[in-house]
Amino acid sequence: MTGRLYLDTAAAAPVRREALEAAWPYLAGAFGNPSSHHEFGRGPADALTDARARVAKVLGMRATDITFTSGGTEADNLAIIGMALGHQTQGRAQTQRRAGTAVPPRRHIVTSPIEHEAVLASVEFLARVHGFTVTEVAPTSDGTVTEQALAAAVRPDTVLVTVGYANNEIGTVADIPTLAGIAHEAGALFHTDAVQAAGWLPLTGLGVDALSLAGHKVGAPKGIGVAAIRARVPVEPLIHGGGQESGRRSGTENVALAVAFATALELAEAERREAADRVRAVRDEFIAAVVDSVPGAFLTGAAGTAGSDGRETRTPNHASFCFSHTSGEAVLLELERRGVTASSGSACAVGSDEPSHVLTALGIAAEVAQTSVRFTFPSSITDEQGRAAAQSVIAAAESLATSFV
Repeated sequence: MTGRLYLDTAAAAPVRREALEAAWPYLAGAFGNPSSHHEFGRGPADALTDARARVAKVLGMRATDITFTSGGTEADNLAIIGMALGHQTQGRAQTQRRAGTAVPPRRHIVTSPIEHEAVLASVEFLARVHGFTVTEVAPTSDGTVTEQALAAAVRPDTVLVTVGYANNEIGTVADIPTLAGIAHEAGALFHTDAVQAAGWLPLTGLGVDALSLAGHKVGAPKGIGVAAIRARVPVEPLIHGGGQESGRRSGTENVALAVAFATALELAEAERREAADRVRAVRDEFIAAVVDSVPGAFLTGAAGTAGSDGRETRTPNHASFCFSHTSGEAVLLELERRGVTASSGSACAVGSDEPSHVLTALGIAAEVAQTSVRFTFPSSITDEQGRAAAQSVIAAAESLATSFV
């Protein structure tokens, strides 16, 4: 291969030039505070309003539903903790006033053990500090949360269900509309972390009460995200102060990055269908080559497309493997030497040398889980690059042959 091939877009996608150019005026001349009631604030305020409306349009939501955050982690925290506590402090009181009778508290949350760390930590906080009870729905061996399992987990006191749209480590895609419907039948709210789905999967028609996005997955700079929460849902803010973002997140808004996010998200959505079809074909050929040619290698997560409805069961740009009886880090180092950059899993588990909580929850032994390698392709990847990447993986495996069975 000539040059370096970057196959870790699940951690961060390249920043789009259009997003940077859209942001620049609000880092330079139009620097005013959007909350200032004078000439210098009006331009940034208008740009922020426009960015909010543009994001809402991509999501099929209202502008009042959109809260800009510092990224996907904060968006997950705000949606999960904010909605759970908001129901306790505001929603329950409203329901009780309408009913005229005492309403029992809903203090039960349903999630799965393969969620992103930001989701699991938010749920754990609610349990540890606020006394919520939690049920983790066991997924299938390919990382699917089934409707039967979720239906068995929800209870009359369930306030919130949070299940990720696309898993960042194994790429498995959840049937969010069906799962959200089950939660709503039980009277619970539904949140999905859609960080890995943006640009690859539809973001409208999901039937959710809230979803989370991160700018650096779609080509915006790091440091911007969105918690899209229906305006009708009570939310207890996590950051207190001047009441910006409709009272849901105080602090001076980052206009430049909000504009960059809106621009990148629009472009990613406009390209989504064509990119998904093209990259999926590259991905499928890559998976087949690796599984067929590398002894001990097996795919983790779901297969590609399932059923006559064509619903994705794996994000089109995602391939993840365990390389049995060798070190995932050794494979990564050998790939680096050959000009291919991949990862061993989530970039959010900083400094951890523990086996992936996702893989062990799927029943993969800890020592095998530590051999995992994740490849996530950019939308620009070509057939030639995909084949070259597969050959690099095969060559790296051959050079480590004594470690394989």
